Amino acid sequence: MSPTTPPATQSESGWWFVLRALRQRNYRLFFTGQGLSLVGTWMTRVAVNWLVYRLTGSAWMLGLVAFLGQIPMFVLGPFAGVWVDRWNRHRTLVWTQALSLLQSFALAAIAFRTDIPVWPIAVLAVVQGVINAFDTPARQAFLIEMLEERAALSNAIALNSTVLNVARLVGPAVGGFLIAATSEAWVFALDGVSYAAVIASLLMMRVAPAPPRRREEENLWRELREGFTYIAHSVPIRSILLLVALASLMGMPYATLLPIFAKKILHGDAHTLGLLMSASGVGALAAALMLAARRTVVGLDRRIGVVAALFGVALVAFSFSQHLTLSLALMSVTGFGMMMHTTGSNTILQTISERGKRGRVMSYFTMALMGMMPFGSLIAGGLAAHLGAPRALTISGLACAAGACIYFVALPSIRRALRPIYAELGILPPPASGEDPAPIGSDAGTK
Repeated sequence: MSPTTPPATQSESGWWFVLRALRQRNYRLFFTGQGLSLVGTWMTRVAVNWLVYRLTGSAWMLGLVAFLGQIPMFVLGPFAGVWVDRWNRHRTLVWTQALSLLQSFALAAIAFRTDIPVWPIAVLAVVQGVINAFDTPARQAFLIEMLEERAALSNAIALNSTVLNVARLVGPAVGGFLIAATSEAWVFALDGVSYAAVIASLLMMRVAPAPPRRREEENLWRELREGFTYIAHSVPIRSILLLVALASLMGMPYATLLPIFAKKILHGDAHTLGLLMSASGVGALAAALMLAARRTVVGLDRRIGVVAALFGVALVAFSFSQHLTLSLALMSVTGFGMMMHTTGSNTILQTISERGKRGRVMSYFTMALMGMMPFGSLIAGGLAAHLGAPRALTISGLACAAGACIYFVALPSIRRALRPIYAELGILPPPASGEDPAPIGSDAGTK
């Protein structure tokens, strides 16, 4: 069955159509528990960045801690995709959430000390990165299993982005207020409690027995090579992943530098940092809602290039702003461009990937999206230390805009390769007799 959503009936209109995946019990449980946990996660992101900068006053240390927390995703990403395909994804998620709960409580125990060392924070960042390397592809692969109606897949992906960005809106603001009123330690403790919501939602689900997985004795390296070859030979998948990787490398680490902008450029405090991150969440939420309301994947290939360019331009403009109101507005545009790009890319990739290779494609997507961030954090931290945070962000934004321009050069080839795939999936009508479907070599066979 095609993972795309069929045309809406008259009863599927307005906001109910936007929320159609919530009709399914498993997804409602997941959506609710995940929403509570993600608020805690974004509170912790603000608290970790603020704590590291408060203890060290170093842009380089901000970049280093972010690098350590994200590098496991890059190193383990391809392997995690294969292993997640072999394991029970439901049980895998229960374990990753339980381990994340323990990691947050460990952070709280360290932060409650009067003499807070930085190195345990860095070590725990690595631990969380390892957990996330398995949790993220398992979560994306499990999404199809928890849905009783696979036609709601694209809507579920967009709603996941919506709840993520509501959390991005609420979490940083709450985190900033809590840090100012209490301390970073209480933020970490509350985050630990929030993971219990996800664990409870997972345990309450009624999930059908999963089909047999590949056995461990199968050749891991052969499966890795098979997945890489499949991606490399597909113009749409390859092009989208490269643009996501570039945006993640050069653009996404802007959040690492926000404490510097909040304190030195805008002359604020932790509350200012929370406002900046929340403003980004407002824009991202708007993008997620727009995607949830879409009835087809057609046209997203062009849009992800447009919003990648918008993301880059907004970063450049933000780097020059010295006024809080303007900075908040530009952060909203930044969040909109970032979320529209990543969620749109995710939707296309899950739609066109072959079912037997979807797990590996999504593990490479996770590696491109999150695995490139550690290198970007190091680059951003190094550039900020030598050139200043504003110039570092200017360079990052220009790189994203340039990548979008290169993507548009390849867009005609991408669309020629997508057309027969969409026709086979029933998204587009098949070409008329004698009409050239314009496949490009083996790319026409990627589905």
